[in-house]
Amino acid sequence: MRRQTRWEAKAASDPNHSHWYVERFRRMRAEGADLAGEARLVDAMVPRAARVLDAGCGPGRVGGELARLGHTVVGVDVDPVLVDAARADHPGGRWLVGDLAELDLPAQGIAEPFDVAVCAGNVLTFVAPGTEVEVLRRLAGHLAPTGRVVVGFGAGRGYAFDAFFADAEAAGLRRDAAFATWDLRPFEATSDFLVAVLSRTA
Repeated sequence: MRRQTRWEAKAASDPNHSHWYVERFRRMRAEGADLAGEARLVDAMVPRAARVLDAGCGPGRVGGELARLGHTVVGVDVDPVLVDAARADHPGGRWLVGDLAELDLPAQGIAEPFDVAVCAGNVLTFVAPGTEVEVLRRLAGHLAPTGRVVVGFGAGRGYAFDAFFADAEAAGLRRDAAFATWDLRPFEATSDFLVAVLSRTA
């Protein structure tokens, strides 16, 4: 039986949370906030018209920008409210409801692998407890042979960076690079944020 994700538990405890989250980013965008930092990094890593998997896409903030830049984007999120917002605000992508721990896009007719899978916005700290390795394994399984996974999340969220790197290795991913910010500041032992670039070991 599928385990409830931490995000679903949070949304269940506060039925307005997902709607608040959507409106928060709509308001920030309307006020001119720079919301494209993650997308800029991913765009620099891939060729033009690349295939991008936005894993835990939320309301489409990252994947929507990448679609606007000409990439083919498929976004997946467990929250239907967020996916509906992505469809409304970013029609250039394809947005699907699904649990990353059960991700199987070929079963949904999306068989072509991806050049990159991006997992931004602390997504890995919101998956169901104990599914982190499976989520990373599923992301790796959707990559092209030279594809990469890019993950970003903050410290103090119950998922230690060392545990993440161990999980990535267990999922068949190797660490190519690590940064402390999406604009590539050096990652250090005292960093409170991690942006990891991973590739398949086989």
